Amino acid sequence: MYAKLIIVGNLGGDPEMRYTPDGTPVTNFSMAVNRRWNNPDGSPGEETVWFRCTAWRKTAEVVNQYLTKGRQVLVEGRLRPDANGNPRVFTRNDGSAGSSYEVTVETIKFLGSPNGTQAPSIEEDSIPF
Repeated sequence: MYAKLIIVGNLGGDPEMRYTPDGTPVTNFSMAVNRRWNNPDGSPGEETVWFRCTAWRKTAEVVNQYLTKGRQVLVEGRLRPDANGNPRVFTRNDGSAGSSYEVTVETIKFLGSPNGTQAPSIEEDSIPF
């Protein structure tokens, strides 16, 4: 079986990098993907899906260095389900249900560029370790 997820969205907060006990860098960040449409009555509709992304090794270091809250990115990766094969489900402050999908980042492309600086795209397979 093979599954790949490709998402384009904006970071919901600044990335957070840490190191595993063996010294491997790992960076976590949240990403919101918005879908907008017009309903049959002409009123606008909107849906936001949240993804919790985890990047490893060199990708983790680059994400931590270049990305900040609000930055638009394209992420290719694989879903990491909970023990039952489902997304993480939670209750929002207003009492409504929400879910968060866990994604292990394989490739990330930085879209747009703040202050005209160019940031690299990283593919985990191209990293020599």
